[in-house]
Amino acid sequence: MGQKAGRTVAIGIQDFGDLIRKGYFYIDKTDFIREWWESGDSVTLIARPRRFGKTLNMSMVEHFFSVDWAKEGNLFEGLSIWAHEAYRQIRGTYPVISLSFAGVKEGEYRTARKKICQFLANLYVRYSFLRESDVLTETDRAFFDRVLAVDMDDSDASLALYQLSNYLYRYYGKKVIILLDEYDTPMQEAYVGGYWEEFAGFTRNLFNSAFKTNPWLERAIMIGITRVSKEAIFSDLNNLKVVTTTSNEYAVSFGFTEQEVFAALEECGLADKMKQVRYWYDGFIFGSHGDMYNPWSILNFLDTGVLAAYWANTSSNSLVGKLIREGSRRVKEDFERLLRGEVLRTHIDEQIVYKQLDGNEEAIWSLLLASGYLKVLSYEQIEFLEFEREPLYDLTLANYEVELMFRSMVRRWFAEAKADYNDFIKAMLQGDIKAMNAYMNRVARDTFSYFDTGKNPSGAEPERFYHGFVLGLMVDLLDRYVITSNRESGFGRYDVMLEPRDPKKDDAIILEFKVHDPEDEATLKDTVAAAHRQIEEKQYAAGLMAKGIEKARIRSYGFAFEGKTVLIG
Repeated sequence: MGQKAGRTVAIGIQDFGDLIRKGYFYIDKTDFIREWWESGDSVTLIARPRRFGKTLNMSMVEHFFSVDWAKEGNLFEGLSIWAHEAYRQIRGTYPVISLSFAGVKEGEYRTARKKICQFLANLYVRYSFLRESDVLTETDRAFFDRVLAVDMDDSDASLALYQLSNYLYRYYGKKVIILLDEYDTPMQEAYVGGYWEEFAGFTRNLFNSAFKTNPWLERAIMIGITRVSKEAIFSDLNNLKVVTTTSNEYAVSFGFTEQEVFAALEECGLADKMKQVRYWYDGFIFGSHGDMYNPWSILNFLDTGVLAAYWANTSSNSLVGKLIREGSRRVKEDFERLLRGEVLRTHIDEQIVYKQLDGNEEAIWSLLLASGYLKVLSYEQIEFLEFEREPLYDLTLANYEVELMFRSMVRRWFAEAKADYNDFIKAMLQGDIKAMNAYMNRVARDTFSYFDTGKNPSGAEPERFYHGFVLGLMVDLLDRYVITSNRESGFGRYDVMLEPRDPKKDDAIILEFKVHDPEDEATLKDTVAAAHRQIEEKQYAAGLMAKGIEKARIRSYGFAFEGKTVLIG
C-alpha cells in the first residue's frame, strides 16, 4: 500500500532533476553543495554505506554546477542552497564530467577493464560535439576516435579523463568538475575475483592523471563505501581529502537525521510508528552525529507502512559474508558476540587494504564499519609505544535491521543442506544420537568446503566449519537458548554451551569438538571418548550448575571429526 498523506514516495529514483520535476518526496540535502565548495578541497573522497543517497547527491551536484543544466535553475528554488546569492551566481557555469563505476562487477580483469573503457567511451559520445569543434586538432581527433573505439590501450585509457578535461576547458574556458560515483565497487569485485593487483595498477594510472596531474581540474568528488588504501591506488594523490564514517564533515549530508525521519512520518500519517522505526532503523553514526537513518529503509517504510529489512535485502554483500564465513575461530567468536548484542573492542584502520583482509581481523571489522553494519559506541586513545597512541573502538551492530540481515546470512550458509540441518537441530533437542549422527554427516558433507578459504592444502579446517555451525545454532535457537563458545568454565574451556532460557522446559547442552588424531586415538570412538573426558576433567558443567541447573538436565556430546566424517557420542 502507498502512504495516504504527503508527497508521493518514489522508490529508486537517483536522478535529482527527475525527482524534483515530478514533485516526489525529497529531503533537502543541497547544503552539501555549499559545505563542499567552501571547504576548498581539490579532490574529496567520501565513504558512506550503500543506499545512503550518494548517487542522488552526486546527481544533485551535477545538476547544480553543470552548464548542461544552466537553464534549469528552478530545480533549486526553495531549497537551502538557493538562499545564498553567491551560489545562485555560479550555478550552471562549469563543465562537469560525471561517471559511475556501479556496474563494474566482473569476475575477471579483462572484462572489468573493458567495461570501464566502455564507460569512458560513453563519456566521449556524450561530448561528441567537441570532436567537430575548432578547439581540437587533428591529433586530438585521433585520440578522440581511439577512445570511442573502446578497445583503447592502457595509455589511452589512463589519459581519457585527463584529455576530456582539456577539451572541455578549451571549449568552455573554465576548468572542469569531475564526479566519480562508486569508485570502489570494481575494487571489491577485483579482490573477490582474484585480479586485484592488475586492476589496482590500471585504476592507479587513471586516477593519477585525472585527479593529480590534471591542470584543467577545478574540483572533484569521489564517492564509495570504503576508503581504499592510499598505497594501493592513491599513492600519488597528495591532494586528496578523505571523509570517512568517523569524520565530522558532511555528517548529515548523506542519510536522514532523526528529526527529518520523524517529520516525514508525520507528513505520511505514520507518526504513531516513531518508536518502532527508531528500533528498526536508527543506529548509524557519522562523526559525532548520531541517530542517522538509512534513506532506503525509511523511504520504503514511508511507501508501504510495513517494518521490514529493506536496506539489508537490497543486495547481498558477498565480500562481508565471505570474510566472516571463511574467517578464523577468533573472527567467528567476535561475530557471535556482536549477534548477542555485545560490544566488540578492537583497533580500526579506516584504510581498507584488500590484501590484508584474509588474515587481519581488524581489517574485517573496519570493512563492516565502513559498510554500515557496525557503529562506533565510543573510543579511547591507547598508548602502545612511547609518544605514540592509537584509538581503540567499541563497536556493535548498527540496528535491528542489520541484526536480521546477519541472521539471514548465516542461515544461507546451510541452504544446500537445509533439511538435514533442521533435522539435526530437532534430533539434538530430542537427544536422538543416532539421528544426530546421520544428519550431521550429511550437513558436513554438503557444507564443509563452503567454510574453506581455499588456501589449505589439506582441505577445509574443521574449526572453520564448526564455528560456522555454532553461529547457525545461535541464529536458529536464539529464542530458546543463550549460546556461547570457547569460554572459560570450571578449569578449562568448552567449545559450545547451550544454556536454556527456560531450564524447566529445555535441557542444557555442552558440545565438545575434537579433530581425530591417529597418533593419540585409534578410532573416532576414541576421539569421542577423549572429548567426554575433557568435559569431565575440566568441569565444563560447573557454570551451568552454579546457575541452578540440575546435573541431570545437562547433556554432553563429543563430536569427532576426520575430514568430512563426523561421529557424535
